[in-house]
Amino acid sequence: MATLEYFQFPYMSDNYGVLIHSPDTGETASVDCGDAAATLAALKEKQWSLTHIWATHHHADHVAGLAELKQHSNCHVTGPNGIDGVDNNVGDGNSFEFAGVTVETIHTPGHTKDMINYHLPTEKTVFTGDTLFSLGCGRLFEGDANMMWDSLNKLMVLPADTTVYSSHEYTEANAAFAISVDPDNKALQQRVEQIKSLRAQNKPTVPSLLSEELATNPFLRASDALIRQQLQMADSTDAEVFAEIRARKDNF
Repeated sequence: MATLEYFQFPYMSDNYGVLIHSPDTGETASVDCGDAAATLAALKEKQWSLTHIWATHHHADHVAGLAELKQHSNCHVTGPNGIDGVDNNVGDGNSFEFAGVTVETIHTPGHTKDMINYHLPTEKTVFTGDTLFSLGCGRLFEGDANMMWDSLNKLMVLPADTTVYSSHEYTEANAAFAISVDPDNKALQQRVEQIKSLRAQNKPTVPSLLSEELATNPFLRASDALIRQQLQMADSTDAEVFAEIRARKDNF
């Protein structure tokens, strides 16, 4: 039974922030803080007071508002090492308590080397930053394909009914690519149409369920026989197939 409330809000051109609120304690966490004004506006809309920030990685569109928000609210900041203003440095396999709920941290290097995901097992929720997107995964700016494949495998073993909050509205573009490497996937075909409908109404495609990603996201499906056939990589390793899919997306 979920005990927390979630409020997702857009900022910049395609980012999403999420506020996590405990009605019982009044505590409110912001996952990332790339735009202080947008975060403050969301807090005002919900009439919540910021007590925590959970930073996923060091890119400016995720932490540019950290100093202002911390000064404004004196909130407690959790995140990877190397980000100015972090009070609690976390890595792989750490955990902490928020409003009586355990939050587990999963280190998923690839997009950046410091990427942290926040998993709330009892809430069946994970915040994947720029590692796992709806129908996509992050570009490899600091890591390599093997590193990212290992990171995605950490997320793939979470319960299939986990809700995945990713940090960008990239799904429509991801869908166009996904169907190019997995054209005979009926579940993907249906999802592409749903995504087109949502975006036509300017509705978000985030969050998604991990079960949806496992069934339709090509970056999680390197072992799939039909994708391997499409790529002519029947005898390759899963990591090699993933690397090819990532390279194709970069040039799509």
